[in-house]
Amino acid sequence: MEKFLPCLYAFLGCMSFCFIFQVRKPLFMVLCSAIGAVSWWVYLLTEPLGSETARFFTATIVVSVLAEVLARVLKAPATIFLIIGIIPLVPGGGLYYTMDYLINGDYPMFSRVGLQTAASAAAIAVGASLVTSIVRMLTWRRRAGKR
Repeated sequence: MEKFLPCLYAFLGCMSFCFIFQVRKPLFMVLCSAIGAVSWWVYLLTEPLGSETARFFTATIVVSVLAEVLARVLKAPATIFLIIGIIPLVPGGGLYYTMDYLINGDYPMFSRVGLQTAASAAAIAVGASLVTSIVRMLTWRRRAGKR
């Protein structure tokens, strides 16, 4: 139950972003939201890793793989599933506190929290790029082999 409620909140939050991004098909809305819930679930399960950056990276890899698989199965763009699926992982609180420390003149905390937030954002970007690049290389080779 301790890990279920945050995942439910992630699901509902992603559902609202489906309306913002105008995802029209109900199946896609549910699947995008489910990927968002899975991303937060993986983030919570990887707590023993210790490093927050590693947790973000692992969760993003899972989200990217799910997005690519669903894109192939449903013949839809992977970005629909990927963008909405990583919304729970976006380090918005870190960005807020980084700016708060900067405005208040607490430069040691600004640099510490800012670097941690930048590392989290970089882990998300690298995880998504890595999976997308691997999938593109595999599909390119498969298409080149058919010629």
